[in-house]
Amino acid sequence: MEDVKDLIGRLINHVDGSSISEDELKRQVNAIYSIYAGIVGSEQIIVQASRYNALKYIHDEDPKVRLVGMERLILESRDYTRIPLDEEIPAILGKLEDKLADMLARQAVERQLEEKITDRLEERHQEYVNEIRKEIIDEESTDTETPQSRHKMEKLEALDRVKLTGTIMNKVRPRNLSEIVGQDRAVRAMASRIASPYPQHLLLYGPPGVGKTTAARLVLDEAKKLPYTAFGEKAPFVECDGTTLRWDERDMTNPLIGSVHDPIYQGASKELADDGIPEPKPGLVTEAHGGILFIDEIGELDPMLLNKLLKVLEDKRVYFESAYYDEDNPAVPAYIRKLFKDGAPADFILIGATTRQPSEINPAIRSRCAEVFFDPLQPKHVVEIVNNAAEKLDVTLEDGVAELISTYTMEGRKAVSLLADAYGLAVYESGSSDDVVITKELMERTARASRLSPWVTKVKTDIPKIGHIYGLGVAGYWGSTIEIEAAAFPARGTGKGTIRFNDTAGSMAKDSAATAAAVVRELTDKDISDYDLHINVIGGGNIDGPSAGCAITAAILSAVEKIPLRQDYAVTGEVSLSGEVKPVGGVAEKAFGARQAGLKGILLPEENRKDLDETMQGLEIIPVKTMKDVLDRMLVRD
Repeated sequence: MEDVKDLIGRLINHVDGSSISEDELKRQVNAIYSIYAGIVGSEQIIVQASRYNALKYIHDEDPKVRLVGMERLILESRDYTRIPLDEEIPAILGKLEDKLADMLARQAVERQLEEKITDRLEERHQEYVNEIRKEIIDEESTDTETPQSRHKMEKLEALDRVKLTGTIMNKVRPRNLSEIVGQDRAVRAMASRIASPYPQHLLLYGPPGVGKTTAARLVLDEAKKLPYTAFGEKAPFVECDGTTLRWDERDMTNPLIGSVHDPIYQGASKELADDGIPEPKPGLVTEAHGGILFIDEIGELDPMLLNKLLKVLEDKRVYFESAYYDEDNPAVPAYIRKLFKDGAPADFILIGATTRQPSEINPAIRSRCAEVFFDPLQPKHVVEIVNNAAEKLDVTLEDGVAELISTYTMEGRKAVSLLADAYGLAVYESGSSDDVVITKELMERTARASRLSPWVTKVKTDIPKIGHIYGLGVAGYWGSTIEIEAAAFPARGTGKGTIRFNDTAGSMAKDSAATAAAVVRELTDKDISDYDLHINVIGGGNIDGPSAGCAITAAILSAVEKIPLRQDYAVTGEVSLSGEVKPVGGVAEKAFGARQAGLKGILLPEENRKDLDETMQGLEIIPVKTMKDVLDRMLVRD
């Protein structure tokens, strides 16, 4: 350091404490400027001068002003503004000399380090090249297959040569839309929304085993044949299940949307990991690009994953992010660069199927989709499905077998499964798969082996009963009859009567009993508190809801008045304190339940009449406005 300072002192050529003439000061300032320029370079001087506002000083004619500029420049501060006095100049030159000495010493050290680093890099580079050369020679001269790996490969190839016959489900599956039984309205609604120049996202509601997935596949197949639709000949149909798709909070894997595998922890491919490059993995939404993404049981999809899916539906692309991605890395392949820059395409039509009710589905996805409802199958539809399956299997059904199957299930898939079970039993017992005949006795044995019993009982009778009536309920997409009975006995004292209701009945059903008491008093002028009243739901079902109000009121009034009720009609509707019959939900399902129970018809609120259409043929629909209308229809007076 002392040697450097001496050198700079000689270059500047000044004596501390001595007086300096203007010419000598000008020469010394020029020397300082030259030394500084040699250290930082002419371009960096311009940058530094602009940063510390020194340009107007260093180009001045007065050497003292220029000295102020050199202070700003070398000492890196805008605080120097005062023109120095003659006696202050030597001290200023000394400070500048010390600073320049420090800069020259640092520059010399850095130069030495760079030389050593360069030498070391050259040595390491040569070692690396030698290692690569050795690896290449080893790879080319070594056989990667071992006796164990060859044996496993032979075993795998042998397994590939073994083929079993297809399943019965695949053999009997509908091949065109006309083979989907009992869903003409739903199929038309789907086709009109998919086979269009502007197809819509769909939500399919309906019970299991009625053909939602098959219909979606076949609708796309039909749409691809039409010239005006948006789907090309190779439009994909990608199917997945909402119950198996899970949201990963760490976002390390996402088979639906896609994810990025980083090069350290998540297993990017070796050629990418070696260069520190993350690997984007497009998901099912990209696989479905240009076609249909079908999500079965979409109601079970994780809410966070559903939100991600909604974002994809809006953007029609999937965008990837990674802290490991460096767009300036020249080793990044073009396709990865494009995925990070533009995202992966995901322009598809979403079809989601669910067995849940619409109210249970996320409103955000409902608002983006048209909704199509699949109806529960009727016995005649199950019979048709069974007969079609038997024809495809080339088996003979004894008269009544298809009808017998329809008493055990209302699901098309389950009906075919029962037929398949009976087919297997028939082949096993006969020892031949030729001329297979399935009898009723064989079908009954098959059902017993599966612990099945008829799912619905015909309840209709022409004999009126006191205090006994059929209400209607809904469970999912299935309607059923609810058998309600009431018994009334004079209380032990006036006004000391009690009301007993099933403990399993819901609170709203019990409230209906209190409302019914007021309506009965209005219609008969009799006080329920004068009676010990017992109301029973046969089977102990929970009928929590107001729709049993009319049935409960009719049963109580019949028990109190000892007037029998008809047993060939069912009643549904909420009753108000004034005796008006209020609308209820699930009317179509309830009508279906009444029809399955063999009843002639149903009484329902006037406001619900529009909820039923011509599909209820054979079932008399009687709209009612008041409880008096119900009683006029249901009570059998002498």
